[in-house]
Amino acid sequence: QVQLVESGGGLVQTGGSLRLSCAASGRALSLNFMGWFRQAPGKEREFVAETTWSGSRLSYADSVKGRFTIDRDNAKMMVYLQMKSLRPEDTGIYYCAGGLGGKTYVYWGQGTQVTVSS
Repeated sequence: QVQLVESGGGLVQTGGSLRLSCAASGRALSLNFMGWFRQAPGKEREFVAETTWSGSRLSYADSVKGRFTIDRDNAKMMVYLQMKSLRPEDTGIYYCAGGLGGKTYVYWGQGTQVTVSS
């Protein structure tokens, strides 16, 4: 009873910005954590950022600290990822995810492609 749908991906130049959106439905508000992951070609899926619905707990991968910001709108059941100063190595499929803690996520969206060109 949890559905996650990402949008906002696209092609941007190095140094540009993108805002990804995750529309949550069902019982998503019952989840303690909402997060973003990404997967580059030939690599394993990696953690990017996470937040609680209250915003009391936030964490980021070292590679995106200072550049990416995760936020949420509880009333609209939306989770966002603001990405700035994008680099080619940020290229990949970005997934919205939900879980209960310990960085163990069990609900996933289908992903949205982000491509950063030089």
